[in-house]
Amino acid sequence: MPNSDNSTQKSIVLIGLMGAGKTTIGRKLAEKMNLPFIDSDDEVVTAAGCSIEDIFELYGETAFRDVETRVISRIMEEGPSVVATGGGAFMNDRTRDAVKAGGTSVWLKADLDILVARTSGRTDRPLLKDLDPRQKLQELMDQRYPVYAEADIAIETGNESADATVARVFDALKGKTA
Repeated sequence: MPNSDNSTQKSIVLIGLMGAGKTTIGRKLAEKMNLPFIDSDDEVVTAAGCSIEDIFELYGETAFRDVETRVISRIMEEGPSVVATGGGAFMNDRTRDAVKAGGTSVWLKADLDILVARTSGRTDRPLLKDLDPRQKLQELMDQRYPVYAEADIAIETGNESADATVARVFDALKGKTA
């Protein structure tokens, strides 16, 4: 197991676009590594006292990103965990610096068709609301993938099982700490 002494281990921070599998893979990876799982979006909702959609609607994306940065910075200081971040979190310089200082970033990289399939029919995606999801996801890929490429580890995800992806992430983490 990668560095099983939790007192010196860094957090594992999953990044990627919506639909990449950060929450699903994160929960399973946390269980495998015997670490707590934290969904940064859930933590933002708790901190803000309202839904992400409401934050976007009432205060805008900038306010959401500010709360998100503060929440992720706090998580990085709290000790090792597996953290699933929102798709835009790693785009913020302050958030990226906090992740680099306190964690090992893992980019779950999925192609457009996979992302469209996984996000279709979901109503809790403010950035996809009232837009053509395929077009918006392509725009996000164009904007974000060059920044996501700064992650410590990149794992291509596809139609394999979540357990297979978790095994690949785990092996990559072992290679990083060996």
